[in-house]
Amino acid sequence: MLSFLLKLRTRARELFRLSDAHTMLIWSVIVGIAGAFATVLFREGIAHLQILFTGHEGSFVAMARSLPWHTRIWLPAAGGFVAGGCLLIARRSSAPGGGGKPMHTDYIEAVAIGDGVMPVGKSIWRSVSSLFTIASGGSIGREGSMVQLAALAASLIGRWVHFDPQRLRLLVACGAAAGITSAYNAPIAGAFFVTEIVLGAIVMESFGPIVVSSVVANITMREFAGYKPPYEMPVFPPVTGVEVLLFVALGLLCGVLAPRFLSLLDVTKAGFGRLKLPLPAKLALGGFVCGVLSIWTPEVWGNGYSVVNSLLHSPWTWTALATVLVFKLVATAATVGSGAVGGVFTPTLFMGAVFGCLFGQGMHALWPHASAPYAYAMVGMGAFLAGATQAPLMAILMIFEMTLSYQVVLPLMVSCVVAYFVARATGKKSMYEITLHRNREEAERLRLRATQMRELIRPADTVVRGDATVQEMTRVFLEYPVKYLYVTDDNSRFLGAVALADITNDLLEKRDTSNRHASDYIKPSFDVLTPDMPLAVALQHFMSFQGERLPVIESAQHPMLAGVVYKTSLLDAYQRMTPER
Repeated sequence: MLSFLLKLRTRARELFRLSDAHTMLIWSVIVGIAGAFATVLFREGIAHLQILFTGHEGSFVAMARSLPWHTRIWLPAAGGFVAGGCLLIARRSSAPGGGGKPMHTDYIEAVAIGDGVMPVGKSIWRSVSSLFTIASGGSIGREGSMVQLAALAASLIGRWVHFDPQRLRLLVACGAAAGITSAYNAPIAGAFFVTEIVLGAIVMESFGPIVVSSVVANITMREFAGYKPPYEMPVFPPVTGVEVLLFVALGLLCGVLAPRFLSLLDVTKAGFGRLKLPLPAKLALGGFVCGVLSIWTPEVWGNGYSVVNSLLHSPWTWTALATVLVFKLVATAATVGSGAVGGVFTPTLFMGAVFGCLFGQGMHALWPHASAPYAYAMVGMGAFLAGATQAPLMAILMIFEMTLSYQVVLPLMVSCVVAYFVARATGKKSMYEITLHRNREEAERLRLRATQMRELIRPADTVVRGDATVQEMTRVFLEYPVKYLYVTDDNSRFLGAVALADITNDLLEKRDTSNRHASDYIKPSFDVLTPDMPLAVALQHFMSFQGERLPVIESAQHPMLAGVVYKTSLLDAYQRMTPER
């Protein structure tokens, strides 16, 4: 069957004269449809488990309110215990990929540093674990597993038709974009999410298929009855020029707080990691904490869709906002920290919305002409997301697609950009590790572009005075495997270099060298470097020099020998400065 499909694909390409780019567009359409169906399958799984647990489906907050207090406690704990058992099965089912090379379970790793191959068994069991955590009220997002399943479907399709690693990675990226689009009804933001975070660059050869996959996934999702966007955005009010400064302040605060939110999650993970408990017990403990908090604040259940929609359409008191913010923060930290599988994307939007609404209420109290608090909630979602993901363009597009309002663009852009720069400057945290890795690489490249030779200087051990005898120079040559000795005067002024070839030639010819000294062999026009010489200029010197090292002098006016620079050090710095293509 497989050989028949391969022959059919080859015949079709020859018949229709399709290039690789056209072929990839066709497969991106298929992946977009598959990603939408994977998302729908996960949604239906949550709904069926809700019915199994409580007899009805719908909002998790409404579900929590309908249950007695003791059920609110044990249900998330029991769901966490089952989820932990599924994770144990997932660990046992994991196996290295072909050729002993381990597969990357996470779709970002599979695209960014892997070959696009994702393990089927481990991915499915992790998704089942996520299902139980979410359906039992765990405070975690569902989008993580949705995107994971969509990417897995793309990986399976690509492996089925024997795509090479480069095209397979692109196909998995298309699947991830389809998953994001299906989860948030934001095809443009879904495409930019993958290009900005997963791929790290916008290149048309990859951006085209990703956009096609996102659009097709969105169209497919609209065909399902009952599908609606997760957030019902109100009409954004017009913002006057002066009020933009308030959105700047909101972006600044979100940029400071978003990395701290991620740091809290890391601290909680470390705390749960130190507990001497089996994995199911840890997840049950995380669910238990969430359940106890839901006795007073049922809004901590679920990913927060219904709470955010309520903020956007109903007035809340500042005490209610502060309470739900703190309780939801603790519940999310407990759920994520216990090791539960799910997304942090939606909880991040929740934090931004509640904090933005609180900020808006404060500004409205100080300045009654300020926009309604829900406007700050909408912008706060984007700003907090930009600070947490360090992907401002994706955050701007996502909120814009959700509102479809031109009025939101100016305050949203300002807040997201400010949040991004503040988060990058004040907190070394990002929701996605690959973003931090790229930031570190970029910072290193910028540092290396400004690198001068003084940072690469090593001591010059092979230095002799001008009156050194041939016997003394021969001893140094035997001790150090070098081609040149550097000659200085009594004040360490560089005079030139003595070549091993010249000394060897005299010795082989049995010439009298008893009265010859280093000054008799000096090559005065020997190439030198200076401490303030840039990396690129020094590289040009090495390209015209057949040797492993060059001497460094303080300056042409004061030629004091400062040391040597090795070619290997220079090439290593240059290679790290040049990103891989």
